[in-house]
This record gives sequence, C-alpha cells and structure tokens, in this order.
Amino acid sequence: MADTKPGLRKPAFTKVDQLRPGTSGHNVTVKIVSTKMVLQKGPGGGPQARQMRISECVVGDETGIVVFTARNDQVDLMKEGTTVTLRNAKVDMYKGSMRLAVDKWGRVEVTEPASFKVKEDTNMSLIEYELVNAVE
Repeated sequence: MADTKPGLRKPAFTKVDQLRPGTSGHNVTVKIVSTKMVLQKGPGGGPQARQMRISECVVGDETGIVVFTARNDQVDLMKEGTTVTLRNAKVDMYKGSMRLAVDKWGRVEVTEPASFKVKEDTNMSLIEYELVNAVE
C-alpha cells in the first residue's frame, strides 16, 4: 500500500501560451523583455503610510509574452534581460486583457539566465476576452 502521508510535490511549470483568464497557481520561468514604472506613490500621512510602486513588465518564454504587474519589492527584481521564476502566479483581467501577477501567496525569484529565446510575436495580453454570463 502506498504511503498516505502527502509529500512535497515537484512544482508543475506552465508556459506563457497556456495561461487563461481567471486562473491561478501558475509556476512560470520567464525572461524580462521590458519594464515600465506606472505608479510611484510616496508614504502619505496616514497610519498605514508606506511607499507604493507598480511597474508593468513584459515577460515571456519561448511560447509567447504577457504583461506582468510587479508591485513594491518585486519592482526591484524586474531588470531587462533578467530571468525570473514566478511561483503561484495568477492571471488578473484588466480592461479585457490578461495580466500576470504574484500576490502575497506567491514568490518572485531571480534565477540563472535561461537558454530560450523569447517569442515576442505571440502577446497573450493583446488577446481581448469578453465576460459572458452563462444562463443555466
């Protein structure tokens, strides 16, 4: 009989072209193609005053590219040409297009440079999705 105690599973890695709207729990190894700061707010006067930074980064692998939204400390890791592993990433929708994000339950790790060439002609964030309510 097999051991019933669950062990640590080896993480399953997803390719960029397999990402779908509203999904989460993705592990993806990507190269950073470009990065652009979209929001930088200094600490305000409130009790929870802290700096807030958001950067939109185009990341990709050999199957395609997607926009990754980096927040706060993640922004520092996002340098063009760097290879990162996004653990437990989720797909957020913004104005009908996909954005990859890592929240507090995930991790962004800089890894050794990947050998693949990024396929920039398949941009998953340019595919527009429409919310359709299914009636049962």
